Amino acid sequence: MTEPTLGIDIAKLKFNVCLIRTSGKLKHKIFPNHKAGFEQLLAWLSKQNVERVQACLEATGTYSEPLALYLHEAGHVVSLINPAAIKAFAGSRLSRTKTDRVDAELIARFCLAQEPPQWTPLAVEVRELQALVRRLESLIEMRVMEENRLSSGGVVDTVRRSLEEHLAYLSQEIKRTEELIRKHINSHPGLKQQTQLLDSIPGIAETTAALLLSEITDIKQYRSARQVAAYAGLVPRERQSGTSVRGRTRLSKIGNARLRRALYCPAITALRCSPFFQAWAKGLQARGKSKMSVICAVMRKLLHVAYGVLKSEKPFDPQWAKTA
Repeated sequence: MTEPTLGIDIAKLKFNVCLIRTSGKLKHKIFPNHKAGFEQLLAWLSKQNVERVQACLEATGTYSEPLALYLHEAGHVVSLINPAAIKAFAGSRLSRTKTDRVDAELIARFCLAQEPPQWTPLAVEVRELQALVRRLESLIEMRVMEENRLSSGGVVDTVRRSLEEHLAYLSQEIKRTEELIRKHINSHPGLKQQTQLLDSIPGIAETTAALLLSEITDIKQYRSARQVAAYAGLVPRERQSGTSVRGRTRLSKIGNARLRRALYCPAITALRCSPFFQAWAKGLQARGKSKMSVICAVMRKLLHVAYGVLKSEKPFDPQWAKTA
């Protein structure tokens, strides 16, 4: 790595940085987590006579992405790291202290040792789709919580009216957001074509298609369907050691939980309505797989097929899907 390394520990209001120069010398600094703070960071790097850095920070969504995008647009190399990888790295170093300053240095050391891949921001239309889909998900979760409160006993009249008004508002917002998602997809030919391809798969409708496109983001970055399944945490995880440990094989669940949640209902629908998936599932049942194992396998198969239709740009065909 030829550039100096910049480890960033980011929080809601501020972020700590640790700069490791090519000589090995360390520099620490704290900045506010907003645009003015980003500008202060660039000014500080310039003061340190650093033109370009390899910046590493944990992937924490709304906290990390604005800074990552700002540094990328400023010409720096940026890597977004899974927090679980940083935690494992800290354990490998037997780290006993946890402070923002220590974490910033730990992230910088991880970057220096592992040389993680460069992060590339999403296309603008995909970023907007992701924001809309995640907003829809939040609205639906809020509606479920309010419905549960309303259905519980002992709700006084004033609270009941408040809940009913809020539920009406949430339902209206859900419909409005669904329409915004539909309009957004239809206004971008690439997204529209991909949605139509996904919609050809049994069990997958426009809502699930939109979520898949917003979370998988760029199908070209994956070399195989198995990589996509691993990203979703839908690959088997074995647990065996020596002669005494023979754990059951389970899903890894190390990956994008949104994708797993989104594929559960489509898997149930595919098993109920699709002759292709019904025939495929019978083979699993004949091998003694449990009902839940079959559903999880169908979730993984749906993702494999989704990868196939997006990669080939051809709609679902049961004949080639048998090998997907």
